[in-house]
Amino acid sequence: MYLMGDFEQLPDNIAISANIADIEEKRGFTSYFVFVIEVKTKGGSKYLIYRRYRQFHALQSKLEERFGPENKSNPFTCSLPTLPAKVYVGVKQEIAEMRIPALNAYMKSLLSLPIWVLMDEDVRIFFYQSPYDSEQVPQALRRLRPRTRKVKNESPQDAIFDRMAAPRAEALFDFTGNSKLELNFKAGDVIILLSRINKDWLEGTVRGATGIFPQSFVKILKDFPEEEDPTNWLRCYYYEDTISTTKDIAVEEELSSTPLFKDLMQLMRREFQREDIALNYRDAQGDLVRLLSDEDVGLMVKQAQGLPSQKHLFPWKLHITQKDDYRVYNTVP
Repeated sequence: MYLMGDFEQLPDNIAISANIADIEEKRGFTSYFVFVIEVKTKGGSKYLIYRRYRQFHALQSKLEERFGPENKSNPFTCSLPTLPAKVYVGVKQEIAEMRIPALNAYMKSLLSLPIWVLMDEDVRIFFYQSPYDSEQVPQALRRLRPRTRKVKNESPQDAIFDRMAAPRAEALFDFTGNSKLELNFKAGDVIILLSRINKDWLEGTVRGATGIFPQSFVKILKDFPEEEDPTNWLRCYYYEDTISTTKDIAVEEELSSTPLFKDLMQLMRREFQREDIALNYRDAQGDLVRLLSDEDVGLMVKQAQGLPSQKHLFPWKLHITQKDDYRVYNTVP
């Protein structure tokens, strides 16, 4: 437990403002839009992150469970901002555009909450720039960025803040850096980890100082959470005459998701540049079964549940045949 009575004691990489600079269309089983968000940290750095609405929704659900008034076991509760509600009907781009002012207001309110919320692991991960974010090239940043607000110190007097949830390491030996970029510490110091520079060096903060240091000098007490690439892969087998080819298609959807039949068909027609195709899967006996409806897709996904699968690869596979080719089916009684 650490005494946190001053905002200045927070690490420099804590987000203090976030504004949506643009929206971009992405493709999963169907198209969707992500918000391109410019984040500014306490240390003054700026970067872009890419978030879907459902990521906002997942974060809000975790915060309500952890810090909402219904949690009687946590002494650190607060009034959380309201997230704009889900919209189920309408043009996706218009829905995304319409959400921008409300999401900007939501992030502004969220980053004005007490410091124990700012230091919450899920909040920090949400506003961190992941490797996936850093690899993206923004198509355009159409909106003027508002001036960064001044962050007020709203931490309660003598508040006790538990930073045990943050990634951290314990120093095994004294370390004295050779430059101003390196962090000095003593054996036994607990260092809050900020980032991994490479396989040998880390960045961290201790006693108000921030810098890099060799990982060999510390013992990791809690490592960084794994950054997940949102891209998963759908394995497809394409049959034409006597030739079969295999193709893995990138789909930015969760492995547990179940697509609609029409979206799946549209995706396959686009990928294989053919209109006259049929979608199939193999049943438990190894025979091809043609997909004709959402119910069929649901049965295919359900059958694949529990089957061993590679990471980032959907457990169910698609077999794409010519629409009028019935020779591929086992019609023997």
